Amino acid sequence: MRRYSRGRVSFLDDNLSPLRWDDGALLLLDQKALPGEERWLRLTKYGEVAAAIRDLTVRGAPAIGCAAAYGVALAAREREAGSTVSFERIYAELGTTRPTAVNLFWALARMGKVEQTAARLLAEAKAIQAEDIVACRKIGALGAALLVDGGVLTHCNAGAIATGGYGTALGVIRSAVARGKKLRVYCDETRPVLQGSRLTAWELMRTGIDTTLICDNMAAPMMARGEIHAVVVGADRIAANGDVANKIGTYGLACIAAAHEVPFYVAAPWSTVDLGCPTGEAIPIEERAERELSHFPLPDGTAVQIVPDGVRVRNPSFDVTPHALITAIVTERGVVQPVSEGELAKLSTQ
Repeated sequence: MRRYSRGRVSFLDDNLSPLRWDDGALLLLDQKALPGEERWLRLTKYGEVAAAIRDLTVRGAPAIGCAAAYGVALAAREREAGSTVSFERIYAELGTTRPTAVNLFWALARMGKVEQTAARLLAEAKAIQAEDIVACRKIGALGAALLVDGGVLTHCNAGAIATGGYGTALGVIRSAVARGKKLRVYCDETRPVLQGSRLTAWELMRTGIDTTLICDNMAAPMMARGEIHAVVVGADRIAANGDVANKIGTYGLACIAAAHEVPFYVAAPWSTVDLGCPTGEAIPIEERAERELSHFPLPDGTAVQIVPDGVRVRNPSFDVTPHALITAIVTERGVVQPVSEGELAKLSTQ
């Protein structure tokens, strides 16, 4: 694995994306280093991709799926260079990295249906990323029509660097601003890994969008004062009945939005919809390391402990928002409103 710093390799332009194929290697934007450093990693082995997904170097359900697809392509190159690792092991190792994000399993299943050669698998991985960017732009256009001028709150990071490019929730915001809507965007910090303050604020500022950071527990009083007119979030898995798994804290925001009659929108590609999962109760919820909650990371790569020694820690990464609290789900196939199993099923044949 090789590192590139800002100035040597930078793909952060209007086509902001966290990953790109480059001369036999996958280049990944190291999201753990943001916002302090724009650092790119050059990955040449599928095991490096698996580790990058697991440790949040790359994160966001669509981006995870894209990265896993490229991981399979790298594994095929390793096999053609003499590696004896089986495809069964390759798919299994990549499939255990993040259990909640269904895009991971969707991408691996799609890769498993094509000829298992390096050239064919690379072409499929590139197609998955390209199609995701197109889907995000369609989501942005459809979702923009739902927003009105005023304050918009987003949670975690569902922007370009969480996807193949452009973004889902932030894609909706970007598209609305491009169409002339006057938005004030609020991103909450999103404890414990701070995807909102580190990543979403960074993305929005790069695109020149009016951005204000708030702490996680400021949403309720801001809604009460009429400062927030909509909430837009992404998703890691959408069940057949419309229940949505997303970053921990999403369910609470949906409850607050419902109490203040603020519309609550979910933006996600169709690959995030899992029609084989009947309700949110069946969605596996990833429990991550206690250290993410018990320690606060410092710029030098170390961390300071912020809890008493020996205290028990729970760190589920996701929660499930019931479909009844969701105003609409925006996919590239269309807008699901009202959110229900029947309405989602109507889009399944497209």
